[in-house]
Amino acid sequence: MQDFSDKVSISEESVACEENIGFKINQRVHFIGDSRRTGIVKYVGHVEGYPGMWVGVDWDNGEGKHDGSINGVRYFQAKGEKSASCVRPRNLSGGITFLEALELRYRGDSTKEEEDEMYVLSARNKRVAIQLVGKNKVQDKLSRFEELLGASLSYLGVSSTGPPGQINTVVPNLKELDLTGNLLSYWQDVGVICEELPALEALNLSNNYMVKQITGLPLLKSIRILVLNCCGITWAQVELLKQSLPAVEELHLMGNNLREIMPLSSNFVEGFDSLRFLNLEDNCIDSWTEILKLSQLRSLEQLHLNKNNLNCIFYPDYDLCLDLHIGQEMIEKGFRPFENLRCLLLGGNKIEDQTSVDSLNSFPNLMDIRLSENPIADPGKGGLPRFSLIARLAKVEILNGSEVSPRERKESEIRYVRFVMTKMQGNTEEIKKLHPRFMQLKELHGIEDEKQSAVAGGPQKMAAGLLSLTLKCVGASIGEKPPLTKKLPATTTVGKLKILCESIFKLKSFKLKLFLQEEGSPMPLLLDDEMNSLIELGAGNESTILIDVDD
Repeated sequence: MQDFSDKVSISEESVACEENIGFKINQRVHFIGDSRRTGIVKYVGHVEGYPGMWVGVDWDNGEGKHDGSINGVRYFQAKGEKSASCVRPRNLSGGITFLEALELRYRGDSTKEEEDEMYVLSARNKRVAIQLVGKNKVQDKLSRFEELLGASLSYLGVSSTGPPGQINTVVPNLKELDLTGNLLSYWQDVGVICEELPALEALNLSNNYMVKQITGLPLLKSIRILVLNCCGITWAQVELLKQSLPAVEELHLMGNNLREIMPLSSNFVEGFDSLRFLNLEDNCIDSWTEILKLSQLRSLEQLHLNKNNLNCIFYPDYDLCLDLHIGQEMIEKGFRPFENLRCLLLGGNKIEDQTSVDSLNSFPNLMDIRLSENPIADPGKGGLPRFSLIARLAKVEILNGSEVSPRERKESEIRYVRFVMTKMQGNTEEIKKLHPRFMQLKELHGIEDEKQSAVAGGPQKMAAGLLSLTLKCVGASIGEKPPLTKKLPATTTVGKLKILCESIFKLKSFKLKLFLQEEGSPMPLLLDDEMNSLIELGAGNESTILIDVDD
């Protein structure tokens, strides 16, 4: 067991060795020959039992050999059990300057892999490759850096800015800059780069592990797009950054393990007057009340919350607005939470209640919604099929990335009304409670109750209840059989449909399993309850029944 005096002596040795080796504790480094393998120096000095000097590195990707302890001696504490390793100093690089990286990327002989990395950021933070057709001409143009408008210096080991004033002299017109995966850690360096690039509008600092203290950052008047994905940033830092970003329109904060949104001086986020797009995907937010703290961002149009841990959604009513201290005066002036929000992406969360879906109707201008990969949107787990989601969401124009056409909306709403009528069997109070739009849609499409319809001609009622379905064999052991389109009563059960398929395709020797496939749905729905009818399953006109063999 190592005692306290041993730890002190190791720490003192580490400090003494820093100057001799050229690496310092907490310095960002990458492995020589692999600039994507980045980490932070945790120890510099000797390792018992091994000759020479060593540098202990805690790797960003967590792929190491130990936790900072070797043969029972602890040299440092790594973040994971096997996230660290000790490396010879000659195998590590402390990085290069901004301009050295620029020379390396655009004036050196590029490999195919490096050419693939030559891209600039689009307005939506997507990579747009620099065309290398007529490569010599392109390289000639790029060699004149003053003409360069966009540059990608990702994973080149940039760790410093270099001599003052040189960046502006070399690339004075740069508008888009990608510094993903470098060795930057101090906000002062970011400030210097931005000050020397007065035309810079889009900056990507993803996968740079920045220090907690935000100091030395000037007013960045021209920055409109800032990408800080996987930087270990907290919301407290975002609040401090806000003061330097008066014109920011897009802010990307993916993969930062954010759990809370903590405004500085009130219960909701203020400022960000120009912010239209906020990306909080792949974080750890599990409470919708945290998201409500963003409800006063007046310019916010797009909010991405995919891959968090949210289990419900609700729109704040009048009393809740007062509880959140949004303010009586603002409410009286007609302010509504999320009043300009048009796009809300909620895929990959844990939402499972229909009330959450219905609450989306209360957002004043919401028309683009993603609910995929939530229990509520997975019919196989008791969730709602696409047609039901469309019918419940009165204003949605894009659902799960797919456009909702006027025809699809009309068909979905009619199917939904008939589905509810069949399931609820006239229980009016229960229908109002569970299906808020039912009565409105029933009246809109002129759908009569079943009892009233019975008075009308039998053939007319029968025709209205027929569904056109395509039966398609997909099982390999079934063999090749042409698909067949049949008109079937909507009340046909899964059990009767199986018998029909056995007869039509001569499959009585097989045990069948059926799937319902509909346009716009990512996965076919297994029909495993033989008592369910087609209408109860939400099958609609022109749906496809896939026929497979149950092994």
